[in-house]
Amino acid sequence: MGLEVGFARVNITPPLGIPIAGYYQLRLARTVLDELELSALAVSDGQETALIYSVDLLELKSEFCEKMLKAASDELGLKQSSIFVACTHTHTGPQLDGQEAPKLREEYVSFLTRRLIDAGRMALDDRKSARMGFGTSHAPGIAFIRRFRMKDGTIHTNPGIDNPDVVCPVGEVDDSVRVVRFDRENADAVVLAHFAVHPDTIGGCVISADWPGFARRTAEKALDGVKCIVFNGAIGDVNHVNTHPVGGALNDLKMDFDDCVRGYGHARHMGRTVAGAILQIFDKVEYTDDVRVAAAQKRVFCPSNRPEASELPGARRICELHSSGRDSEIPFTGMQLTTVVAEAERMLELENGPDGFELFLSSVRVGPVALIGIPGEPFSGTGRELMAAKGPRMVLPCCCTNGYANYFPLAKDYAEGGYEARSSLFKAGVAEVIRDECLSMTEKLYQERG
Repeated sequence: MGLEVGFARVNITPPLGIPIAGYYQLRLARTVLDELELSALAVSDGQETALIYSVDLLELKSEFCEKMLKAASDELGLKQSSIFVACTHTHTGPQLDGQEAPKLREEYVSFLTRRLIDAGRMALDDRKSARMGFGTSHAPGIAFIRRFRMKDGTIHTNPGIDNPDVVCPVGEVDDSVRVVRFDRENADAVVLAHFAVHPDTIGGCVISADWPGFARRTAEKALDGVKCIVFNGAIGDVNHVNTHPVGGALNDLKMDFDDCVRGYGHARHMGRTVAGAILQIFDKVEYTDDVRVAAAQKRVFCPSNRPEASELPGARRICELHSSGRDSEIPFTGMQLTTVVAEAERMLELENGPDGFELFLSSVRVGPVALIGIPGEPFSGTGRELMAAKGPRMVLPCCCTNGYANYFPLAKDYAEGGYEARSSLFKAGVAEVIRDECLSMTEKLYQERG
């Protein structure tokens, strides 16, 4: 039996008034700019079946995700290890935990669980014989490293536009768009697209899928009879901010509270650019006869980044000032303010433990293409290392998959600092553990079934 592929999509737009995820300020949804959606891709080779989801949410923390995975596994009759739920990480989607609007959030989580199961069932029922192809294109000029070395030797995240104290970015961006095409018998084709950049382009008290939504809608308008599903990559140190813009680079953008420029029109531009890259390679993918499907998951324990006792009084003071609306008394502004608040909240969260966290890693093989799921935000360097896995010909590292824990900076980044390292719940070394375990798990999928 050959490859069978099914597809389904459902609306998951939340009610107005629900808290919006991301940032360190309360935002309640006031309007919907575009719909949030959940897309499901079912793949089967006759022996193994996997269900791969892309969800327009910032994150699904383990307390929610594990319950959803079990419910989906029970109702759909699939092994839990065969279910891969990746969030696009939009910063204009609902926050599922917290203290505000508890009834709205509780109702939404129940709704979301039902939608996840419904879409999975429809995708499984929609399976048709398919031919698979894959290829790589590029979307230049929309993703940028957001960590910079400053003249005083420190590392700042999002230092602002044309900051004279910036020396250079710390890291290397990957502007590749990886595309997998499934031509289905007597049914719409499905194109899977993978790109890595933070969907933090809009801000405000709005609901939007950000650039991933624009990318899939634009691609579907341009390609007749094609459905598009989008996955986000290693985004921990990558966003949309061009710190040295020229020409019309700042069109549709305005400065926001954290030294980042944002605008809905720019999200549209990014989505169109990614869609353009999909179009560039869509007709020139390399088709393959390898249609084997396999999936694996594993849990690894990583030590937490607990504070020293001497750090706690200062952390308490910062959190007290921030929670009482007195940010002006904290001697930082913009992203530097966000950094010290995030660091202080991390210290208080871990004051009494735990000493570590279990991370849930995932991998799915679809022929020569491997999706690797990481429950948080890996850096671009980790993404490149995962793409060197032995066995698959194309690797798609996916952020915020089957849970969400935090940022996963590289070991060297902890010594240098910056928002991501100072706020991370994990000690240095977490990225390297994730890399090694994911490589081992993925390479084994190719060794076991050839």
